[in-house]
Amino acid sequence: MAHPKPPLDPVVRRLPPPPPRAARRTGPDPFPPHRLVPLSGHAPEDVVVDANGRLLCGVDDGRILRIDPVTGAEETLATTGGRPLGLEVCPDHAVLVCDAYRGLLRLDPGTGALATVVDSVDGTPLRFCSNATIARDGTIWFTQSSTRHDLDRYIGAVLEHRGSGRLLRRDPDGTVHVVLDGLHFPNGVTLTEDETAVLFVETDGYRLTRVPVEAPDAPEVLLDNLPGMPDNVSRAHGGRLWIAMVTPRNRLLDRLGTTPPWLRKLLWRLPTRLLTMPGRTTWVLCVGEDGRILHDLQADDVDFHMVTGVAEHDGGVYLGSLDRSGILVLDPP
Repeated sequence: MAHPKPPLDPVVRRLPPPPPRAARRTGPDPFPPHRLVPLSGHAPEDVVVDANGRLLCGVDDGRILRIDPVTGAEETLATTGGRPLGLEVCPDHAVLVCDAYRGLLRLDPGTGALATVVDSVDGTPLRFCSNATIARDGTIWFTQSSTRHDLDRYIGAVLEHRGSGRLLRRDPDGTVHVVLDGLHFPNGVTLTEDETAVLFVETDGYRLTRVPVEAPDAPEVLLDNLPGMPDNVSRAHGGRLWIAMVTPRNRLLDRLGTTPPWLRKLLWRLPTRLLTMPGRTTWVLCVGEDGRILHDLQADDVDFHMVTGVAEHDGGVYLGSLDRSGILVLDPP
């Protein structure tokens, strides 16, 4: 689904130096034993667990898969016709699907039926819908990584250093609100256990932010200047949060924010594959809802890179990736 490159509109952005942790390629915690659950499809961008302990993920051919984590048995629930990214299991066991090209969808896993929940915001098609979370009353919070660049041209949003992403909310009556805009590649999002706040990360903002549900205009940064680029997030028991770290920080990319716009426009003419060379590492963080890092698991000798999804269930931690045709299962740290 490649689209023509939109014009690049860079801005000057000065970032603080990465923390010393960014230079390391192994975490302070021992990387746990692990095994790979193979898939018939490639690049499971997110992974979630249903009420029966089965894994759900979307792969790059548009399919939504359901996998038994013990036997590896796999079935296809539906095909979106686009590119499924973030998933969220609803209280009624339906599944929200963030499709990069079709918007926010709802899947009935029993019948495979797909319904559109949000396909436009303020009259503009919803593109690059990234991740979603749903409250018990049916309110949906979801992210749009960029309003200027599609998934297949995502590196343009990073090169611009111009915040073009949004945090959105869909009320139970169907009304959609822009909660925050001007965000730097917002991605994973979840609610706190008591549903008083929303937590989301910005991949190109290197931060985790807390947004009070009753005061969404007063966001609070919990973790700033992260040593890597965060992707999807998921909540675990005890108020913990897992963050998938897709790649370490790239100092050159950070410094490009201070270069003349004409230089980045020149780089934008290069083939996209030459502009997307993430560091190869396996990395997840576990943090408390107060932003305190509880576990920092990273290894460079595991053949599972570009971790974009993470979920915990029944003592296991499951990782999705844009690099592999499988899900990595970690023993609990």
